[in-house]
Amino acid sequence: MDETIGATDAEWALIGPLLPAETGRGCCPAGDNRRFFDGMMWMARTGAQWRHLPPCYGKWGTVFRRYRRWVEEGVFDALLETLAELVGRDRSADMIDSTVVRAHHCGAGIKKVLGRPRRSADRGEGSQPNSMPAATRAASHSPSS
Repeated sequence: MDETIGATDAEWALIGPLLPAETGRGCCPAGDNRRFFDGMMWMARTGAQWRHLPPCYGKWGTVFRRYRRWVEEGVFDALLETLAELVGRDRSADMIDSTVVRAHHCGAGIKKVLGRPRRSADRGEGSQPNSMPAATRAASHSPSS
């Protein structure tokens, strides 16, 4: 993918001041928040694995660590609330429908009738037993075995 995904200058003028200032850790200076934020938006937009993050956004491990730190600190929640207040939108009407949330193929489930174990009372009187009787099993083995 040749084009970059990220915030425009006007959007960054609103978002940039809301993000926490990063200080360097150890001997490494902190990178620009905008480049890291754009990398996070690229990940959210494409749904790719972190290891496939283009190098223009920085090292994937560094972007991922900052993303995890911001998630744990609640930066994105505060950012969403602040931006919603700035535009005056009523957040009580926010909804997520099935076009947004996708289940894993294993989460499709099984029919309820098939998923329920049958009780012996549900079986008919004349139904065959599930296992062979002990006498039949012993008679079916040859003497050499």
